[in-house]
Amino acid sequence: MKIDFDGIQAFVVIADLGGFNKAADQLHITQTALTRRIQKLEAYLGLKLIDRTTRQVALSAVGRDFLPQARSIVNDMTSAVERLKDMSQHAKGNFTLACVPSMAAHMLPDLIKRYADVCPDNRIRLLDAASYEVREAVLHGQAEIGIAISGEDHPELIETPLFDDPLMFICRDTHPLHSQASVTWADMRDADLIVVSNFMATRVFMNYQLAKHGIRLTGNYEVQHHATAINLVAAGVGCAILPSSTLNKGDRPHVRKIALTGPVVKRKIALLRRKNSSLSPAAQAFYALIHKEHLSSPKSLLRKSK
Repeated sequence: MKIDFDGIQAFVVIADLGGFNKAADQLHITQTALTRRIQKLEAYLGLKLIDRTTRQVALSAVGRDFLPQARSIVNDMTSAVERLKDMSQHAKGNFTLACVPSMAAHMLPDLIKRYADVCPDNRIRLLDAASYEVREAVLHGQAEIGIAISGEDHPELIETPLFDDPLMFICRDTHPLHSQASVTWADMRDADLIVVSNFMATRVFMNYQLAKHGIRLTGNYEVQHHATAINLVAAGVGCAILPSSTLNKGDRPHVRKIALTGPVVKRKIALLRRKNSSLSPAAQAFYALIHKEHLSSPKSLLRKSK
């Protein structure tokens, strides 16, 4: 059923102002156009809403009964449209962001703080998950935007590279290698590593490099999250190979982050959204903020993550 909103609106304005002349002026249309709207609505309903003579305009009995409902329809529609306009003009609303946990540790808080300065009333629902889960969340509409490890091209994803995040050697200041400016993958041969789950991209990169150097992993502890690995390193349980973004200098007084070379292995961090899918105004404002940071200085986000 098609609702004739223009006709209902015309009916309400005529009833409120008591005549066609004033109603036409308020709606910024001609009296002829206004008359057609009323005639079309009455023809659709099969009922007379307005009794009009050369001397006066009055609501019919049906029109008087219908007026409160008609007024409610117009007010509700007007309020809804105004809310949408406000969302569009001021980027108001809420959205869901999916992000790998390492980005949520350092880079993301700074971005969210600046976003809150621009859009103070907006809310962000954050899904911190493994990279493949972030991609799935964006693909299936559970999140509008994702920040994840760059993966294979997907026909339904727009993937914008943000920065490279090298793998680093993380150890306590009591470790034999703690004073080194850099270490190599071959140095990992005797390291007692705390490792992350096989489902994490970090573990895939690490295993590949260790295998290339003929090194078999002998870690006694496996964890699901980078933060847990850092906690265990800080406690002296062992050492770890983690992305640089997981630990800022000075975060842990007795924990060192050392460059891992021979070769340097970097994971690429990317910004994700669905193709052919419009972002909500709130999500678009956040997306634009990240783009601005990236386009103004490709290394700016990387500096913030270190």
